[in-house]
Amino acid sequence: MNAAATTPTHAHRRQGETRISIVLPAYNEAGNLERLVREIFAVVPEELVGEVIVVDDASDDGTAAETKALIGGFPRLRYIRLATRCGQSAAVHTGVRAARYGLIATLDGDGQNDPADIAALVAHAVRVLPGPSLVGGIRTTRRAERSKQLASRFANWLRDAVLADQCPDTGCGIKVFDREAFLALPSFSGMHRYLPALFLSYGHHVAYLPVNDRPRIAGQSKYTNLRRAIVGIYDLVGVRWLRARTVVPRIAEVQGGGANAISNDFHFSEETSPCSPKSSHGGAGFPLPI
Repeated sequence: MNAAATTPTHAHRRQGETRISIVLPAYNEAGNLERLVREIFAVVPEELVGEVIVVDDASDDGTAAETKALIGGFPRLRYIRLATRCGQSAAVHTGVRAARYGLIATLDGDGQNDPADIAALVAHAVRVLPGPSLVGGIRTTRRAERSKQLASRFANWLRDAVLADQCPDTGCGIKVFDREAFLALPSFSGMHRYLPALFLSYGHHVAYLPVNDRPRIAGQSKYTNLRRAIVGIYDLVGVRWLRARTVVPRIAEVQGGGANAISNDFHFSEETSPCSPKSSHGGAGFPLPI
C-alpha cells in the first residue's frame, strides 16, 4: 500500500485520527540517535506514534549501524539512507514524502529537542488551529553556548525585519505540521528554516508553544555562527522574493463532479483574500520584492 493511500485527510484527523509520523533528519549523530529513538517510544503516548522515520543524510560515522540495530526492537521505526549528503532540508523532505500519516512531527537528530513536547504541539494543531497548520517550538531556556544564543537572537530579529513572519525562534527544530500542506510548498535547500513563513504564504495558520531545550550529549554541531549568517542572509533574499510572489486563490464556488467530495482537497484559509498575498497570521501583507 502506498503512502498516498494511507494518508488521512485533515478532516479525518479531527474526527479521531491522531497518529503521526515523526521524522528525524540525521547526519553523523552516532551516540545521540539510539538514545533519542528509545526516548521517543518511551515518552510520546503510544497511541500517538504511528511511525518514527530516521533519514540518514549519508553519515560516515556509526549512525547507520546504531539505527539499524534498533529496528528489530521497534517495529514502527523506519530507516532511510540518502546515497549522498543533501542537507537537512532534503532529509526532512524525504522523510515527509515517505510518511504514512497526515500529521508530521520533526525533531533534530542531535537529541536537543525534547520528544516529551510533541503531544502538546499535536494537540494544539488538531484541536485549536483551523485547517492545515504548523505549530513550532519556542526554546524558553537555551542550552547552547553564549555566542550561539546571541547569534540566534540576531537571526530572529533580522528574519522578522525582512519577512515579517513573527517567528520567535527560527532555529528550533521541533515542529508539528500538515503533511499535504508541506508537500505543496516549494522545496529548496534551507527550506526547513523558513517553514513558518512558507506556511503563512500559502494561507495556513501558524502558532508557537514553549518547549524544552537540552544540551548536545555526543558529537558536534554541524553549523558555525559564520556559516549560519552567510547562508541565512542568502536565503532570506530568496524567501522574501518568494513570499512576495506567492498568490493563494480563495475558492468561491465549486459545482458538479461531486463538489462535497472534493471540498476537503481545498485547504485555503478563510482569512486569505482572493489572489492577494495576505498573511493568515494576523499581520500585514507580505513585504514588497527586493
